[in-house]
Amino acid sequence: MTTGLEIVPATERDIPVVFSFIRKLAEYEKMLDAVTATEDILRQSLFGPRPAAEVLLALWDGSPAGIAIFFHNFSTFLGQPGIYLEDLFVDIDQRGKGIGKALLIELARLAKARGCGRLDWSVLDWNAPSIEFYKRLGAVPLEEWTIFRVTGEALDRLAATGA
Repeated sequence: MTTGLEIVPATERDIPVVFSFIRKLAEYEKMLDAVTATEDILRQSLFGPRPAAEVLLALWDGSPAGIAIFFHNFSTFLGQPGIYLEDLFVDIDQRGKGIGKALLIELARLAKARGCGRLDWSVLDWNAPSIEFYKRLGAVPLEEWTIFRVTGEALDRLAATGA
């Protein structure tokens, strides 16, 4: 592991740091206006009675440097659980130190330890540096797949009327 680097599971007391990284990621992705999460929402979603996701926190010399937010999914074809990486972010001034790679390595280790058959994530198509980084690690783009999403009013309508 890289000198000065520690990867630890985030705890409830880390919520302000996690939220800060989420906002930094959204700003980087030019989507800050899409963030409706709050620290209270994250506290409930990550540490409430039914946690929806987990967070790994990267510390460089004891200071927060990056995060990986992930949750379990399931592959019917493999018949095994998987891990879906929702967000990976390393502070801009901490990049180039191997922190992102260390977070992905830890996720891969967790996937293997938990009997998972795969590790998945999405990346914005304009984010060439991240795409090249992932390819260097052996990840392959699934270009034949299209991601769909139902959210907001469309989700409300679908749930209420099926239309």
